[in-house]
Amino acid sequence: MENILTLIAAPNTLTTEHTAAAANALGTHTGRWLGDGEAWEALFASGAHKAEAAARKALGGAKVDVVVQPAAKQRKRLLVADMDFTIIEQECLDVLAERAGVSEEVAALTRRAMAGEIDFAFALAERVALLAGQPESLLEEVYDAEISLRPGARTVVATMRAGGATTALVSGGFRFFTERVAAAAGFDEVNGNNFEIERGFLTGRIDGPVAGAQAKLDMLKSLAAQREMPLAATLAVGDGANDIPMLRAAGLGVAVHAKPVVRRAAVARLEHAGLVGLLYLQGYHREEFVEID
Repeated sequence: MENILTLIAAPNTLTTEHTAAAANALGTHTGRWLGDGEAWEALFASGAHKAEAAARKALGGAKVDVVVQPAAKQRKRLLVADMDFTIIEQECLDVLAERAGVSEEVAALTRRAMAGEIDFAFALAERVALLAGQPESLLEEVYDAEISLRPGARTVVATMRAGGATTALVSGGFRFFTERVAAAAGFDEVNGNNFEIERGFLTGRIDGPVAGAQAKLDMLKSLAAQREMPLAATLAVGDGANDIPMLRAAGLGVAVHAKPVVRRAAVARLEHAGLVGLLYLQGYHREEFVEID
């Protein structure tokens, strides 16, 4: 079976020395640049795990992401992405907590939940409880003043949609934020939890069942089934422990600047490159990007 190795780095940091070292480790003299100074890929036929290990060893401590995957179905037809610290640069509940004066307590619960140390649903309920009594207007204030898309988010979504893919934003966060972020980034589908609100104030409770790791996995499978595509044709991306089930189920699961437990679980990791690395992993050339960001 033919495999493909992709090298991705921050812009203008990937060199011919890096690509030559990787090619030599693979025993190949062919490869192609996907983005000058940023991304390169090469086909090879040897064992995937041994090849990846050899390429990483050849690169030493270079700040270069190395991903190996089957060459077949490299370009995906469904993107399912986490929101907090993946598509956006913040954790929404942490920002709300800071404004509400309970940042230390909420941030500690967030860290433990995303690291897989405590149950996600329990941690979410505990964090929301600390926001009881806050005005509903705080949500709009936080979104307008604090929440920002990661560079490359809109380009990734627009490029994949232009290529015929469906895109979905799946989150253990709240629909107040997910719907606005999905619209800003251009996603087709969105999910999320709901705050319980009474008389204009947060009650500190969640309205309805918690959408957590299982909901993310279910949405991945459901969207793939609706579109009659195999899971091999799907791409999932996230950074927290509640993303692990969907990352493992997707054709390509990518941990982006993720927690250690997620990096260990994912097939692919982006630790140095930005979100556009998701396009390079699918073999898109920079000239094919629908540049929006």
